[in-house]
Amino acid sequence: MTERITSRKNPLLEHVRKLDSAAYRRQTGTFLCDSPKLVDEALHHGVAVQCVITADGVPFPADLPDAVRRVSVPADVMTSVSPLPTPQGTLALCALPALSPPDSLPDGRYVVLDGVQDPGNVGAVLRTADAFGCTGALLLPGCADPYSLKTLRASMGAVFRLPLYTVTLPQLSALLDGAGLPLYGTALRHDTVDVRSRDLRRCALVIGSEGQGARAETLALCRETLRIPMTPHCESLNAAAAAAVLLWEAYRAEEGN
Repeated sequence: MTERITSRKNPLLEHVRKLDSAAYRRQTGTFLCDSPKLVDEALHHGVAVQCVITADGVPFPADLPDAVRRVSVPADVMTSVSPLPTPQGTLALCALPALSPPDSLPDGRYVVLDGVQDPGNVGAVLRTADAFGCTGALLLPGCADPYSLKTLRASMGAVFRLPLYTVTLPQLSALLDGAGLPLYGTALRHDTVDVRSRDLRRCALVIGSEGQGARAETLALCRETLRIPMTPHCESLNAAAAAAVLLWEAYRAEEGN
């Protein structure tokens, strides 16, 4: 059964508007998907969708479970509640998943985000990690919320496909030691080597913050640091670009063997 809401001051719609706040998302255990593609990705990958809101003339997802609340609104009401400048006509309220890490990590290749604060960069790195076959992503403190609207859009649904955990530095160290996975960072120090000289098929790769790079405490856990070759007049790449190069190198090595 579909509910009809026409008032912009309806409590459900007021709730939706507040979901742009990370604190409110944590308080309510809810996040927002703001396009048909993201809603479809969420449904396809087992996210607990609680409610779907559509504008007049926009169909509900074909595979929407019967238990999900269905709400239709006029187009102008959708405009008032959608976070997009040009609404795409479909919103979904979803249960915020627990991001606590497992007791042990499966063998594989992981990307570690250390204080990456820009939501677009976090989303882009997760999208790249998914594209290049990462086993999962580990977020250290200081990273942008992976379930913010900007991160979700930048990830193009990778947040739903890629195992994702938030960890402290001691947890990261214990998990990698338990799995026997080396940690590599990107920084210049006495042991820095060309990224092309190392086998990155099973490891964890640190991507540091946009301004400062990886923290000293994180780099102290690294077996080595890696250098991405580039022209002499360029000092560094941004977080998303550096991640793309490193993860492509790892994926290329895996595909070649």
